[in-house]
Amino acid sequence: MIRDYMPALKKQISSWMVAPLMAWLFMVIMPWSVANELPKQATPTTANPAPDVSADLFDSKNPPALPNPPPASPSQNVTINLINRLVQRGVLTQADAAELIKQAEDDAATAKAQAEAAQEPAASDDAVHVTYVPETVRAQIRDELKQDVLAQARDENWAAPKTLPEWVSRYKFFGDVRLRYEGILYPDGNDNTGAFPNFNAINTGSPFDVSGTQFSPQYNVDQERQRMRLRARFGAEIDLGDDFTSGFRIATGENNSPITTNQSMGLANQAQGGNFSKYAIWLDRAFIKYELGDDPNKKLMLTFGRFDNPFFSTDAIWDDDLGFDGLSVQARYEIIDNFTPFLNAGIFPVFNTDLNFSSNQPTKFESEDKWLYGAQAGVDWKIKDDINAKFAVAYYDFDNMEGRLSTPYTPLTAQDAGDSDNTRPSFAQKGNTYMALRNIIPSALNNFGTSYQYQYFGLATPYQNLVYTGRIDLNHFEPCQISIVGEYIKNLAFDQADINTKAVNNRGPNTPLGVGDYDGGDTAWFVNLQLGKSVFEKRGDWNATIGYRYIESDAVVDGFNDSDFGNGGTNMKGYTIGAAVALSPRVRLGIRWLSATQIAGPPLKSDVIQLDLNAKF
Repeated sequence: MIRDYMPALKKQISSWMVAPLMAWLFMVIMPWSVANELPKQATPTTANPAPDVSADLFDSKNPPALPNPPPASPSQNVTINLINRLVQRGVLTQADAAELIKQAEDDAATAKAQAEAAQEPAASDDAVHVTYVPETVRAQIRDELKQDVLAQARDENWAAPKTLPEWVSRYKFFGDVRLRYEGILYPDGNDNTGAFPNFNAINTGSPFDVSGTQFSPQYNVDQERQRMRLRARFGAEIDLGDDFTSGFRIATGENNSPITTNQSMGLANQAQGGNFSKYAIWLDRAFIKYELGDDPNKKLMLTFGRFDNPFFSTDAIWDDDLGFDGLSVQARYEIIDNFTPFLNAGIFPVFNTDLNFSSNQPTKFESEDKWLYGAQAGVDWKIKDDINAKFAVAYYDFDNMEGRLSTPYTPLTAQDAGDSDNTRPSFAQKGNTYMALRNIIPSALNNFGTSYQYQYFGLATPYQNLVYTGRIDLNHFEPCQISIVGEYIKNLAFDQADINTKAVNNRGPNTPLGVGDYDGGDTAWFVNLQLGKSVFEKRGDWNATIGYRYIESDAVVDGFNDSDFGNGGTNMKGYTIGAAVALSPRVRLGIRWLSATQIAGPPLKSDVIQLDLNAKF
């Protein structure tokens, strides 16, 4: 270690010796220098000998008289004081002294730096040697680092004030609240003699004894009603990355109806509502979705769970609020400019049999699962800059949807299940044709068929729907858009002769021989004209609609189509008139008038008026 510090130590000792050495040099050499700088005398001769200057110069008692500069301020450094004294005595000029002092200070600084470097431990291989960086360069580095850090902070949302964390930005929240006044009006002439049984009430409760003397549950056909209704929905869609998203939505509803989320205010139903009680919230949507492709005209999308209607359609077959359970595939690909074919398809479980059916018997019954298989092909076509068209054809197969007559048996109580009980609809509106499901054996136990005739009811026909749907948008009169929408539906599985043998409703007037023939049908069509803005963007935007529909009894499943026209269901014809205006970009006021008349069976007419205030966020 001592060897390592020897060079620096020698340099330090040398610096300590500078001052005495300089003093000695001045004492010995300077007299000779001063002598040479004195004014030259004439060359001595015999007549004029030269004076003895050296004797006078070195005479300590009589030194030569030289001009003295003003004294310098004393310093704590001995060498500097010595040089200043030499200047005062005239040995050095002021300029030479200043130069000597500067050189001495520089030598001292160099020696100090070398000594400090020698005292530091040896640098390792990982040591970083940083050279001097000018202030301008340092300022530039600071600015660049500041910009990089702020950019990262903005991207990751960890330093910007009042900014939510990054994960929150992946959530897209949405919702709406609608307040509705609804009036239900019944003109005179409706049949109120018990001709409109409520099959949904029977099938979702205890079976009905058709041999009794009491009326089955009936629909209201003559007493007008007024009600305030509330709908509130809230949901979110979450970006999961790598083209995956997930979402959910919750909504109000006075029951678990698949085709409405309306809550009648003040209605006491299923132990909720009435007397300002709180209302129930239901899970309305829950799904996982995968999207492949960023171009909206070249995309493949897979959706699993419970989601919005994936098909291009009208509410003549699918209600606007209906959610689909299962799996859907949606694809579209623009093959030429402004011409984009698309395909929608899916598999949807409609009903799944209880694992323990029938629960009150040790021997269980066979499963009666119901499925919907759907496929649709169509095209989006921009005919001209101001004319857009969309056309599609779809096929929907409702597997195992129709009722089935049970194995013959004799129920002794309402709880004695038949093996076809699960073929009845778990939800229905009205209009479809029904058949009795239980094949009850007359015996002494039921007074030979005159008592204990507990029945459930199922759909009297299968459903295989072929559907043509089209829409044309005319934008020639911007900002007023004209849209025409049409749909035609045919039930390919309909067999009128077969239905006539088992139908318990939708029959014509009684004949002299008894009940009239089946009077239902298998066809539906719908047309609607809309004027105005299709999407409200500012206050004052408006639209108006007028439409007509004709939906025969067994054209579509009545549990899934519009819940407002004719109070929901099929076997109705009539028109709809409506208008809406934007009070702000997210608040609208609308009014609708729906007038419906029954097609087959006893006379029934109804008018519905709706006044809506809708807010979206």
